[in-house]
Amino acid sequence: MSDTASGAPCEDFGPEAMGPLLSRFTRETGAYVTAVYLLSQDGSALQLAVLSGVSWRIASPWTRVALAAATPVSDAVREQRLVWINSEEELARRYPQLALVLPHPFTMAAAPITAGPSTWGGLVVHWSSTHPPALREHERQALAGICHRLGLILQQAADSGRPVLAGPEPRVLPTPPVRTASTAEAQAAVGFAERLPGGCCALDPDGRLTFITTAAADLLGTGIGDLLGARPWEALPWLDNPVAEDRYRATALSRQPTSFTARRPPDHWLSFHLYPDASGISVRIVPTPSPDAGPPPQLLYPAPPAGPGRATSLYHLMHLAATLTEAVGVQDVVARVADQVLPAFGAQAFALMAAEEGRLRIVGHNGYPAELIARFDAVPLTTDTPAAQVLTTGVPSFFADFADLKQAHPAAVPQDDMAAWVFLPLISSKSPVGSLVLSYDRPRSFPPEERSVLTSTAGLIAQALDRARLYDAKQQLAHNLQAGLLPRSLPSIPGLDTAARYLPASHGMDIGGDFYDLIHLNEAKAAAAIGDVQGHNVQAATLMGQVRTAVHATAGASPGEVLARTNRLLTDLNPGLFTSCLYMDLDLARHRACLATAGHPPPILRHPDGHTEVLDLPPGLLLGIDAAADYPMTEIVLAPGSVLALYTDGLVEAPGTDVGDAITTLAEQLAQARNEDIGTIADSFIAHAQQSQARRDDIALLLIHSPREAG
Repeated sequence: MSDTASGAPCEDFGPEAMGPLLSRFTRETGAYVTAVYLLSQDGSALQLAVLSGVSWRIASPWTRVALAAATPVSDAVREQRLVWINSEEELARRYPQLALVLPHPFTMAAAPITAGPSTWGGLVVHWSSTHPPALREHERQALAGICHRLGLILQQAADSGRPVLAGPEPRVLPTPPVRTASTAEAQAAVGFAERLPGGCCALDPDGRLTFITTAAADLLGTGIGDLLGARPWEALPWLDNPVAEDRYRATALSRQPTSFTARRPPDHWLSFHLYPDASGISVRIVPTPSPDAGPPPQLLYPAPPAGPGRATSLYHLMHLAATLTEAVGVQDVVARVADQVLPAFGAQAFALMAAEEGRLRIVGHNGYPAELIARFDAVPLTTDTPAAQVLTTGVPSFFADFADLKQAHPAAVPQDDMAAWVFLPLISSKSPVGSLVLSYDRPRSFPPEERSVLTSTAGLIAQALDRARLYDAKQQLAHNLQAGLLPRSLPSIPGLDTAARYLPASHGMDIGGDFYDLIHLNEAKAAAAIGDVQGHNVQAATLMGQVRTAVHATAGASPGEVLARTNRLLTDLNPGLFTSCLYMDLDLARHRACLATAGHPPPILRHPDGHTEVLDLPPGLLLGIDAAADYPMTEIVLAPGSVLALYTDGLVEAPGTDVGDAITTLAEQLAQARNEDIGTIADSFIAHAQQSQARRDDIALLLIHSPREAG
């Protein structure tokens, strides 16, 4: 039997015992949000169990947090330490994904809840953004004390056989009223509010209207009865926009007043001013001539307005986050930064730099002249340049004009026509990745909200750039491995003209198991092979190398025997991958060829008179399935002037295309290319494949031409 954090109370300890502790803690420390997370039963996640000071509706995205995730509470529990976030900018720098959905000013602490050797969960606490940069000593002691007491409660509950588990929803602690009014006093308060100019209303912590004056209802164009108990942006279609709810969330989370304007159709502009405390939000509503007008004269202490363009910047940031998930290589990241970041923040130029071997290398740029880029490319990280300094310190730099830049870096001299700069460190998983420079052609101030969004942007770019560099490194490894496993060139064999081509798949690692080979056995004989190992990864390429080695080792035996021996080897290796293969002996003196196939696409033969034939070979089982499989052989005439095309299925397979039809089309192409040399034919086959829909497979092609005899 167990207690849940929203379930029935137990006698002396359990979820109901946490409430008084948390209430006392908030009174003593001035904190306004507390959240208790408990470890899930399997220990892989943290579940929100008890919440106070903010609506459950606002906190719902963080009900369950993976222990391995990069969040303050996960880090605190996983690393058994206190995590302190002293500003919106620091949140954006250390936890960019969290800052993306919490772009509001507040300070935060997260600490593990322990009792002896046992860890039970974590505590998250919010203070106002006006809190000093460091925790005060009494706050540290209070945090340690409450985490210890919470740990003891949870330990005692578990020892009693009634462990406290998080319920499907957290236990939300009620906010005690500031004071209780009598009926007469409450009626007097209504009269007072009704006499005020403009309109006013009250929202509870969940955003629902609990009080509204007649003037406010008239300004909103709806009756009081239709509004009470509803959220304004749900009851009023014209308020159903991201700004209204975002301002409510910002006020509730930051406990700072704010304001916004909205248009009530057809052309009535209203100014909303929000003033929060623990019990809810008071809202003043006054008419305004336009969205850009200053505070109405009735408001002696108007709430600070929301920053201009914030919603647009967040839209661009969300769009950038979505597009960066699709970026594959470094140049994909560069292109998406150019498309999204420059317009989002009004910058005229950017440079994206990656840290490599102690230097900052510029991997992409836009808006800067090439000579300037060349001057700053590969500067050592030890130099006193802003781009290097922000990466080594992890702290972004914002320069409103050249004077600011000169003050921070006395050796700086004008290098371009720009007038303001942002230098952002790119840090992923606490590892330095590079730097991002944004430049503006006019002086520009960077308010805190914009700095936070820019810092979050840098975090997203850092993660994408880190992934992209790893992908590019794997790509290079793949290409090097592929080049090492395929023949560097085909041997020159008297009496044969040959051409080979390899084309990687259009998606994935650009590495696969397709291969070809031409083997010079003696003056009168040669052998050819082509095959395809299942898969598109390093394992497939490695197995392909083993198949090529096995074919080489047995070349000279009959084609059926070569395939049988290779099949037995693969069956013994048991790689879990199957291989198709076609092997052929060429008798150059007799102009004949002997072929055997292991489930491979049929070769195409163009006869000397120009007509083509798709060779119907007896099928053999794929290599690596049955060690006892045998491979029937077929002998054909390879008359002078003939061309034999061997290929893998990537050349004839495409989405929505019948393979048989594609092979017929390939045969027609070969027939029509009668007067072209063998290399031109190979190029035309590959070009045709590249023009088709996105290919999912790599392509290997080997063309063998038996020239006509002179005279």
